[in-house]
Amino acid sequence: MRSPLCFWCTPVFTCLLVAAAGACAPDAPPPSKPGQPVDWDVGARLPEPVDRNPDPDVLEVDLEARVSSVQLVPGGATPAWTYNGQLPGPLLRAPVGARVIVHFTNNLPEPTTIHWHGVRLTADMDGVPEHSQAAVPPGGTFDYDFTVRDSGLFWYHPHVRSARQVGDGLYGALLVEPRPPPAAAEEPDGLGDSLVLVLSDIGVNDDGTLQDPDTGGELLKLFGSEGNIVLVNGRIAPVVLARRGLRQRWRIVNAAKTRYFQLAMTGHSFVRIGGDGGLLVAPEESQRLLLTPGQRADVLITPQGEPGTRVPVRWVPYDRGFGSAEFRPEVEAFIVQIAGDEPVVSGPIPDVLRQIAPLDTAGAVARAIALTQATIDDKLVLGIDGVPSWAAEPLAARVGDTEIWTVTNEMAWDHPFHLHGFFFQPVDPLTKAVPARPEWRDTVNVPRMETAAFVVRYDDRPGMWMFHCHILDHADAGMMGMVHLSR
Repeated sequence: MRSPLCFWCTPVFTCLLVAAAGACAPDAPPPSKPGQPVDWDVGARLPEPVDRNPDPDVLEVDLEARVSSVQLVPGGATPAWTYNGQLPGPLLRAPVGARVIVHFTNNLPEPTTIHWHGVRLTADMDGVPEHSQAAVPPGGTFDYDFTVRDSGLFWYHPHVRSARQVGDGLYGALLVEPRPPPAAAEEPDGLGDSLVLVLSDIGVNDDGTLQDPDTGGELLKLFGSEGNIVLVNGRIAPVVLARRGLRQRWRIVNAAKTRYFQLAMTGHSFVRIGGDGGLLVAPEESQRLLLTPGQRADVLITPQGEPGTRVPVRWVPYDRGFGSAEFRPEVEAFIVQIAGDEPVVSGPIPDVLRQIAPLDTAGAVARAIALTQATIDDKLVLGIDGVPSWAAEPLAARVGDTEIWTVTNEMAWDHPFHLHGFFFQPVDPLTKAVPARPEWRDTVNVPRMETAAFVVRYDDRPGMWMFHCHILDHADAGMMGMVHLSR
């Protein structure tokens, strides 16, 4: 006969003990997933505006452009040009397919507009003065109203004296998120805790006043001006907390008017999973991450290091032409600080992130342009095919057309080339073939004295669409043009 004491050793009793702790209970919640340190992103988090509309499918906000005092250098206040008094402007967040309504008020001392960089909207909402709308005068208002069709990171900035206005602080991010739960065809789950990072710079004197953007003269037109202070989300070297091994997802936009951001992080690699037009087909790993002005990158980072370790994410000079990299020190853009004792092992990154069908180039219209410089009346003028924007005729295109653009850079400096309103797929400049892994872009770098090419298909959104160099000093100096899209 079994001793009564043996019951305490049986599997039945063991399960009872475990059940008392909840593990054997059929409805016990699953163990919680490891999380980032408490307030891990508070040092860099962007504020969001009040949504006036309770409808989850509508984002309705107020946005005011005004000069506001911000603290960037010790002992001196900087009169930055801001949206809602914030540098950068507030983060706008909406689900894909949502309607976005922005009630805009201009309280700057000069006219301005808002361009929604990368958003596929109608031409009347694109924010280009004289073509999309009249510039909003001081004290004036304008309502921007459009639907966000694509998930991804986009941004907003003015298109009036854009080098001055962007350089002094007028820019912000727009994050369009997939509908929850993420559809497999739209975005895989579990990519990492997300943080939007707006990279920029600003020119500030020792007393905090803004540097005069016009002091560079003709050299400024040729090279483009960079601010002397590097900012990440409007802060100097902010700190982001991280847990060892627990992946983070950084949604990055380069909002600087001229500066190329090449980032490096000792002991870490960047896994790029997305760009201008959302997710890539497959992840791409690299030791450095390059974003030209206007470009976006969606990257994964797996932080490593002992608790308390501070790992700087460094701005590394990129050679875009003479004077851009010589004798320039690296800058600590922001800091990742390892917190917590227990390391975490993040799950695998999916091998396939998205399906992107290559655009059919059969019968595509060939379009070739050159980025040029000239001297007119003893003044340096930049342009397209030798013609500055104010003297250029629009290029004619029709809805439904597919075009292959070949952009040749005839200058000794790189140019980031941006097309408003439409995504394109980069192609081989010689063969014009779409690569095996197509990518949707709206901005592409054209190296000095070289050529870049892309294929674009115009959907049914007729109107005037701008293209230009996104070194904004170059755009203001004439390196812009228009596509007149008609039915």
